[in-house]
Amino acid sequence: MATFEVRGGNPLKGELVPQGAKNEALQILCAVLLTNEKIIVNNIPAISDVLQLIDLLDDLGVEVEKLDETTYSFKAENVNLDYLQTEDYSRKASRLRGSVMLIGPLLARYGVGYIPKPGGDKIGRRRLDTHFIGFEKLGAKFNFDTDTAFYTVKAQKLKGCYMLLDEASVTGTANIIMAAVLAEGTTTIYNAACEPYIQQLCKMLNRMGAKITGIASNLLTIEGVSSLNGAEHTMLPDMIEIGSFIGMAAITGSEITIKNVSYDNLGIIPSQFRRMGIKIDRAGDDIFIPRHDHYEIESFIDGSIMTIDDAPWPGLTPDLLSVFVVVATQAKGSVLIHQKMFESRLFFVDKLIGMGAQIILCDPHRATVIGHNKEMKLRPTVMTSPDIRAGVALLIAALSAEGKSIIQNIEQIDRGYQNIDGRLNAIGADIRRV
Repeated sequence: MATFEVRGGNPLKGELVPQGAKNEALQILCAVLLTNEKIIVNNIPAISDVLQLIDLLDDLGVEVEKLDETTYSFKAENVNLDYLQTEDYSRKASRLRGSVMLIGPLLARYGVGYIPKPGGDKIGRRRLDTHFIGFEKLGAKFNFDTDTAFYTVKAQKLKGCYMLLDEASVTGTANIIMAAVLAEGTTTIYNAACEPYIQQLCKMLNRMGAKITGIASNLLTIEGVSSLNGAEHTMLPDMIEIGSFIGMAAITGSEITIKNVSYDNLGIIPSQFRRMGIKIDRAGDDIFIPRHDHYEIESFIDGSIMTIDDAPWPGLTPDLLSVFVVVATQAKGSVLIHQKMFESRLFFVDKLIGMGAQIILCDPHRATVIGHNKEMKLRPTVMTSPDIRAGVALLIAALSAEGKSIIQNIEQIDRGYQNIDGRLNAIGADIRRV
C-alpha cells in the first residue's frame, strides 16, 4: 500500500492543466460496445479506474490501440460474450464501479448483460435499482443471484417506452440511454440526469447515428435506430479536479492558473466557491486564483448561516463537498455542508478534527464548519484516504498544514487523479510517494 508524505504550509504558484473527466470517461468507454466500427476517444485520463475499464474492454475482445498518451481507438467487432461467465471477468468487474455501464450497451447489441455487484468508493448505499427498472421497462428480464452476487438482464428485442426515473441517477441515465438507442421505437426518459457527462455521451451517440433530443434537459427523447457507426470524441476537462484546484489554491494562499477549463460546462461550481469568499478571475477559457490571505464565507440575506449542499445538475455536484469542507476550515465565518446523496461521505471529517479543525458532525449528512480565518493552521497528522474525493480533500488539508503529514491508501486518490503528486510538485508542492 502506497502513501504520500506531504510537507505543507508553503504557497504554490504556476499553471495546472486539468485531466480528462473521469466520470465522462467511464460512460464513453462503455459506449464503444454499441458499434462494430472504430471509435477514437481523445483526452482520456490515465487514472486507475479508467485504465482498468480499458483493460476489461480488451479482455472482452475489443480491439484497443493506444494512439498517444491521451488518445485511444476502440473497435468492438468481435466481442467475446463467453468471457462474461469467467472468474476473471467477475474479479475485474467487481473492483470497478463504472463496470455497471457495460450492461446497457451489451443488452442493446447482444440481448444479454452480466455484471457482478460492482465495487468503488465506500461512501454509503449506492443502489442500482434505477438501472434495472429502466431495462425492465424496455422489455428486458432481470435476475439477481444472491449466491454469486451477479446481475443478469436478457431481452430478445428492446422496445421503446415512456419512463419516469425514480432518481436522476447519472450512471443509471447513461446506462438506459445506451440501451434505448438501439431499441425499437421511441423512448422518453423523464427525470433524466443532465450533467455535462450525460450531454457529452448523447452528443457522441448522435454523431454515431443515434437520434436523441432534449440534450441538457431532464426530458430525453430517443428514437431507436438499427445500428450505430464509428465516431471521434473528445472528453471535457474534469470539473471535479478543477474545483479541487480552486479550493487548494485558496486554502494554501497560492496563485494558480487553471488552463482550458471549459468554463461554460462548470455550471454552479465557480459561484459556489465565490460564496465561500474565494476570488476567481476568468480569462477566456482559463481561470486564475489569486493569493488569498483571508477569505470570508457569505451569509444569507437575513444573516443566517450559509448552506452549501449538493443537488442534481445544474446543482452542485456531490463530488466536491469534501473539498468545500476542507476549504471552510480556514475561512472566516461558518457554513453548513449538507451532503444529501451519500450517508457515509462526511465521516472523513474526524481526520480534519484531529488536525485541529472546528467541525460539528450533525448527522451522517450534515456538518457545520467554523472557520479559523487562517489564524490557526491545521496540524500535520497521519491519516488514511477512505475514498477518491475525501482522499484529495485530505491531500489539500495536508498541503495547508505546516509540517509533515502522512496519507495512507493513496490508491484511492490514484483512482481519480492522474499523477497528482507530480503535477502539484511542479508548481511548488512537496509530496513524496512512498
